[in-house]
Amino acid sequence: MVSVWNKINAHYVKTVIIVTIIVNALVVALSFLPGYDGELPYVIRQLPLLNATLNSFTFMFLIGALIAIKKGNITVHRRFIYSAFTTTFVFLLSYVTYHFMAPSTPFGGEGAIVAFYYFILITHIILAAAIVPLALMSFFSGYNDHRDRHRKWVRFSMPMWLYVSFTGVLVYILISPYY
Repeated sequence: MVSVWNKINAHYVKTVIIVTIIVNALVVALSFLPGYDGELPYVIRQLPLLNATLNSFTFMFLIGALIAIKKGNITVHRRFIYSAFTTTFVFLLSYVTYHFMAPSTPFGGEGAIVAFYYFILITHIILAAAIVPLALMSFFSGYNDHRDRHRKWVRFSMPMWLYVSFTGVLVYILISPYY
């Protein structure tokens, strides 16, 4: 039995490492691209709003998953988690597309709001990079019904993922006047 667990664990740990490296490297690489030279197509200009909408859905799905598991409803919990991963995946595609095409948008606020914005943005970015492996390890341990291990991962990943999805919406609200 232990050898089966080690094989499963080794397999998804490798998957988590590879996906984490790819996702985070792609996002970092995008920050060095100059963006599209010219007028962005309308659909591309709408992607930040789509990203914020997807983040808000992710946040709501995570809250739903948390409520479901607190009530002991594993089936509903899983459905909410699958939904959260789906909206996060679509968000990632949209985010990468937008930042591949669009130049960076500087924040134009003044005064105390600037410090608030950059605090939210920096913590959002750092935790968004960190949540990738944590959420994936939480997912795989839950999917494979390793409940004790799943609970340990989720203690860190759930609050962090909630924060990242919520602050993603907040960052959009704060920067949207400057697009």
